[in-house]
Amino acid sequence: MTENEIQQVWNKGAIPVPQEATKWRKDTCGAWIARDQYGNRNSDYGWEIDHINPNGGDHISNLQPLHWKNNASKGDGKQVCVVVSAGNQNYDMSLASR
Repeated sequence: MTENEIQQVWNKGAIPVPQEATKWRKDTCGAWIARDQYGNRNSDYGWEIDHINPNGGDHISNLQPLHWKNNASKGDGKQVCVVVSAGNQNYDMSLASR
């Protein structure tokens, strides 16, 4: 992906705090993602580009920003919200059952 395409996908994320829109967004699960953490699976705020429809191609209309754990859990095409937010922090639901 080009930087322009990455930015276009980033722009599709929810803007919870307009003053911080260049730095922070939320994915469709409500998980916080940080713009500078794209591709970082070692970050609590890392995110990846997800295909909304696995068979829908690479057009921007079929792409969304998704927290990396939410993207990794998507497997068969069904979105699973493993990471959600609680206030201004992310909460990993997979750790809650332990």
